[in-house]
Amino acid sequence: MDDACHGPTLSNGDFSRLSQFIYDEVGIKMPIAKKTMLEARLQKRLRSLDIGSFHDYCNYLFSHAGMENEMVQMIDLVTTNKTDFFREADHFDYLLQSVLPDWSRRHSGRRLMVWSAGCSTGEEPYTLAMVLSEFADSRPDFDFQILATDISTRVLEKAKLAVYDEERVIPVPVPLKKKYLLRSKDKSNLKVRIVPELRDKVRFRRLNFMDGDFSMREPLDIIFCRNVVIYFDRPTQEKVLNHFYSHMAPGAYIFMGHSETLSGLDVPLTMVHPTVYRKLK
Repeated sequence: MDDACHGPTLSNGDFSRLSQFIYDEVGIKMPIAKKTMLEARLQKRLRSLDIGSFHDYCNYLFSHAGMENEMVQMIDLVTTNKTDFFREADHFDYLLQSVLPDWSRRHSGRRLMVWSAGCSTGEEPYTLAMVLSEFADSRPDFDFQILATDISTRVLEKAKLAVYDEERVIPVPVPLKKKYLLRSKDKSNLKVRIVPELRDKVRFRRLNFMDGDFSMREPLDIIFCRNVVIYFDRPTQEKVLNHFYSHMAPGAYIFMGHSETLSGLDVPLTMVHPTVYRKLK
């Protein structure tokens, strides 16, 4: 029986249905240890929809109407979105000191195409935009475009708005804060917004790594996909990374999270720096 104080409880059977669907749809493994977390996150959806049990919620989710109206909402709740400006700062140093000078020598006049895969609320693509803009300041022929994608529509809306609490931008170096962040004239409003020139360099869209077609218009030169594939099992990691590989230009780079490795995966990329890999051909 459901506990009125704590709301409905998720049975093992319904958890199994949901976890299998999440794995099939977005590639995220959800072992039984995550049952309590899934139950807690979905409670708000049951309240919002005025549905009394998880069993009824599953029946709705897997109906035609649920697939159209609820599936994206559910995926939004179960995905993890941890991010910061200049997270794993060594990557941005390596990008600025090694990758960009080499790329600009080999591709004078061509626009650099960058993908922030799993961009969450936008801190990573806007960090990239700052670093690339700094590099461009001394090279008038250098241009770039950033594609930023996530499976969660909720975080993409925040990313497009580009408004952050002041405490979120603490990792941004002071000269870059002055140059790329707008503050409110109201001193009590402790929020900042990314300047329009940077916002114009980033295109946001929803993308599911399980989709067969990523709809990329041009080959990618740099991919940042950090702390994303860690949520996949190894066969899914291999499948996703080979799909990435097919969209990479010869000589392109992919930056992974510091807790991630391609070791043991059948993916034709070569490590050139800790957690940085390159497509050599």
